[in-house]
Amino acid sequence: MSYTATSDKLRELPPQTTDQLAGLFKASADALRLEILRVLDKQSFGVQELCTIFRVRQPAMSHHLKVLAQVGLIASRREGNSIFYRRHHQSPAPQWQALWQNLLQAVDSLPLRPGVVEGIAGVHQERANSSRQFFQENANRFQAQQELIAIYQQYAEPMLELIDGANVPSRRMALEIGPGEGAFLRELSPRFDRVTGLDISDSMLSLARERCQKLENVDFMLGDTTTAHRAQLQPDCIVANMVLHHTPSPADIIADLAALLGQGGSLFLTELCRHDQAWAREACGDVWLGFDPEDISHWAEAAGLDSGQHLYFAQRNGFSVQLRQFIRL
Repeated sequence: MSYTATSDKLRELPPQTTDQLAGLFKASADALRLEILRVLDKQSFGVQELCTIFRVRQPAMSHHLKVLAQVGLIASRREGNSIFYRRHHQSPAPQWQALWQNLLQAVDSLPLRPGVVEGIAGVHQERANSSRQFFQENANRFQAQQELIAIYQQYAEPMLELIDGANVPSRRMALEIGPGEGAFLRELSPRFDRVTGLDISDSMLSLARERCQKLENVDFMLGDTTTAHRAQLQPDCIVANMVLHHTPSPADIIADLAALLGQGGSLFLTELCRHDQAWAREACGDVWLGFDPEDISHWAEAAGLDSGQHLYFAQRNGFSVQLRQFIRL
């Protein structure tokens, strides 16, 4: 009786469902494609970047990406003139979700080869160098260009309300990543005992230092998140306003910032929602055209952060902004 019921159930599956399962097995039956899935876990790369990472010619890489995309293991997204690939975390066929998750868990348990790790680092460094050069060359006019996308006052005030209403463990120290010209550092100064502004651009940091020169509790640090870790900073609050879309690897930045926070500390993010206005890449040095809120939540959860307060609002120019709080458990 049990056997007959099971057989009847199997016969009810539509042909496309079994095709999907066969395609999943075929797509995952290749060592390089498994490595590609591993690399695309929390990061997005273009075809040429993946060719650099894996030292594979473009026709071969394009073939592997096509196979993975056909079964829904990866998705593509256009960023200006470039197409980036990332991994899907949900199966397009719900009945195979458990198998899908087991496959991805097995993939993520695989160690990356040293050459692949070096390739990823090289791609990240190239992105970082481009971003640093942009800010060095455009420091004096960056704020005006940035406000073509999002006006500072429109997100600064609600962000301060989120911070003021947050139950952070103490008000001992706040860290702002990419403080721009220092306007938000001035707002954080009366709210915390010490405030540090961290930026990769010496030109931008000089502007912030000049604007905050009368504030005795504000410090400045030139570098990136690894610099903050070397300095053993332990902020109770970290703020990153319109920063993630300039970074080479947003997921890694969130993980680095989460590791800096003590228990109960909060990470506050102001970010653009995903958009298709490619001019922002040239005008403002954007690496990414915003983010889906689900992506930021996924990266934060992977970094051990829990979602807190949030706010979303639209700009008249077609951009949408997300304000997010994440708490270190």
